[in-house]
Amino acid sequence: MRRFSEALYLIAITLWVGGLWAIGYIAAPVLFANLGDRQLAGLVAGKLFALVGWVGLGCAAYLLLFVLMRSGTGFFKSTVFWLVLLMGLLTVVSQFGIQPLMAQLKADALPREVMESVLRDRFAAWHGISSILYLLQSLLGLWLVAWSGRGLR
Repeated sequence: MRRFSEALYLIAITLWVGGLWAIGYIAAPVLFANLGDRQLAGLVAGKLFALVGWVGLGCAAYLLLFVLMRSGTGFFKSTVFWLVLLMGLLTVVSQFGIQPLMAQLKADALPREVMESVLRDRFAAWHGISSILYLLQSLLGLWLVAWSGRGLR
């Protein structure tokens, strides 16, 4: 059973961090570069970001539980614990704070597109904040992958 939980630990890191990088830095740019309709590209990219957010929350829950079970009361000394916790918190802020706010701005702009409305500047500011948090999460993910390569500690 220990081997299974360790394998699942590595799979969770791979799925989460790989998903972050694949969606954010491959799929989304391809959508905007190749779809003629920026609104459609944004809609599809938003759904992909939401999906990777949910995957991240599930992976974070497992990874935190794994570290807690493995480290016992010394979990707070684990670099993996703090990396996963910070990545998870960034995911929560994005998933339940920023993304709903951006969706509301889009809805408030109707029947126009948000980037053609008076809400453009607010949407652009929140999009920028979201992008920065995503970049931080992606970089923390790389650190997590590199740290995990040193063994399970």
